Amino acid sequence: MTAPLIETLGIGKSYGGVVALEDVSMTVPAGEVTCVLGDNGAGKSTLIKILAGVHQHDTGELRVEGQVTRFASPRDALDRGIATVYQDLAVVPLMSVWRNFVLGSEPTRGVGPLRLLDRRAGQRIARNALADMGIELRDMEQPVGTLSGGQRQCIAIARAVHYGAKVLILDEPTAALGVKQAGVVLRYVVQARDRGLGVVLITHNPHHAYPVGDHFLLLKRGAVLGSYGKSEIDLPELTRQMAGGAELDALEHEVRRVVE
Repeated sequence: MTAPLIETLGIGKSYGGVVALEDVSMTVPAGEVTCVLGDNGAGKSTLIKILAGVHQHDTGELRVEGQVTRFASPRDALDRGIATVYQDLAVVPLMSVWRNFVLGSEPTRGVGPLRLLDRRAGQRIARNALADMGIELRDMEQPVGTLSGGQRQCIAIARAVHYGAKVLILDEPTAALGVKQAGVVLRYVVQARDRGLGVVLITHNPHHAYPVGDHFLLLKRGAVLGSYGKSEIDLPELTRQMAGGAELDALEHEVRRVVE
């Protein structure tokens, strides 16, 4: 049996006396989307920062392809094939599409210390990689800052796929998008999954998570509220738990009692 691309076993993280994450276990298999859901303060950001190498966990184990791992930096995680696309995307708004695409992996031409940036190769790499994901942009010289939020998210996803990511972590990729743009981004999430990547989708919106998700991990105040396969939970129940579950039922009962 093939080991999951990422597996956490009871990991926890504290900042001084504040427990940000406690006893969280999850798996990220290849070719599947694992959705991590929760409201603000649920621990989602702390979890992805541990997976991305930004922070180290205090307790539990992090395993990458079956090997116990502790990342020293985001570069360590990236070298192991874990690419993270944060909500702010970390793009350079005034830089062109192709320059942002090859940033950090720029093609060069020439010999020795006289090597120069190969603009034509960079444009070709970006154009072909984007087209391979079904993303058509007329002008590779267009500043990224002039693109829509959905287009920028799609470029970031295509870049991670092109440069060999095994795991793609997406931090609230649809949070600030309209319905159509969110649909476009989710379509590319499915494309990444179908290419064999393990995708971790961080969101607070169950209506965005459920259509594309294979597994759902619900967090609340740093702890696991529930973990389900898609066959184990439907959208109304996922939404109910996200909204508070038993707490919501109790509130509705109290409101009904007051009104009556």
